[in-house]
Amino acid sequence: MALLLVFVPVAALLRYVVPGQPLLAFAAAMLAIVPLADLIRKATEHLAETTGPALGGLLNVTFGNISELILALFVLSAGHQEVVKGQITGAILGNALLGLGLAILAGARRGQRQTFDRHSAGLQSSMLILAVIGLLLPALFHYTEAAQVSAATTAVLDERLSLGTSVVLVVLYIGYLVFTLHGPSAHPKTAEGEAEALTDAVHHGAEGTPWPWPKALGTLVGATLLVVWMSEIISTTLEASAERLGLSTFFLGVVVLAVVGAAAEYLSAIYFARKGRMDLVLGITLGSTIQIALLVAPVLVLVSWMLGTPMNLVFENPLELIAIAAVAFSVNAIAHDGETHWYEGMMLVGVYTLFVIAFYFVTPPVG
Repeated sequence: MALLLVFVPVAALLRYVVPGQPLLAFAAAMLAIVPLADLIRKATEHLAETTGPALGGLLNVTFGNISELILALFVLSAGHQEVVKGQITGAILGNALLGLGLAILAGARRGQRQTFDRHSAGLQSSMLILAVIGLLLPALFHYTEAAQVSAATTAVLDERLSLGTSVVLVVLYIGYLVFTLHGPSAHPKTAEGEAEALTDAVHHGAEGTPWPWPKALGTLVGATLLVVWMSEIISTTLEASAERLGLSTFFLGVVVLAVVGAAAEYLSAIYFARKGRMDLVLGITLGSTIQIALLVAPVLVLVSWMLGTPMNLVFENPLELIAIAAVAFSVNAIAHDGETHWYEGMMLVGVYTLFVIAFYFVTPPVG
């Protein structure tokens, strides 16, 4: 992972010194995001060791998807709203299907089943259903009202409903945090329990010797600033790269940007799955999915409104709506019995692959 940090100066060189290479600059910046996101994760975990489980859980929640949020903000500021929506869809699909599926496969041991707390998984499954309702409602409202009122009126109503929905989703997510941190039943994958497990991993060598807090804080700030820089390069080279590749910018958002932004989380989930800690795996993958749907997407809507370039929550591609609904259905099918095996992991990866193929053909190559 550390070797990939070389792509930070490479991306800067290709963007500012060697003109006319947008695709190479885009690829280098995307590769640079992966180790930077991993550094943010590690620094957060080491800070959790210093601050204690409660504040550590809040830090994990706050910085869990910071790289995806920063990247989406830069792409949004560049005027690619549909790419950002595709990135949201891709992040939800990637975390809950690809990330969890790969972790289950990595944790498989000669056909043995791995167990987890089905009550905790049930709570997260319920939160995903809530997220699906919140994300699908603006689109369903749009399709219903579009046939009855003018396009201008529909756009205004879409914006207002998206703002209201975003506020409600953020409030519900805050309530979810309060419940998991201070609720009547604490489980290993809650925000506080996740911090305890991660700091325990620091103690036992998963992340090496615990860092002193100045080093952890400095690394967190520095890596975040570098993510901002790389995100600016990605946003400015997105269109040219899509043209060079013969792909749509939407496809790059729903697959490439989403997967690369969460690559560090996939690696964490795979690591803990191989240690047999499936509760923590579900906390990483499903917790991140919930955060994308209930926090990152609404925050993007609210920030875009404040910046004067409003983005709504209307996913106009019907396939996106089906994909988001399929995540909740698939997770519920996996989580209801409190155990999993390698073939369930294979099924999750297979469902993700099917959607990638479908998105490729729905948004055909340019030209």
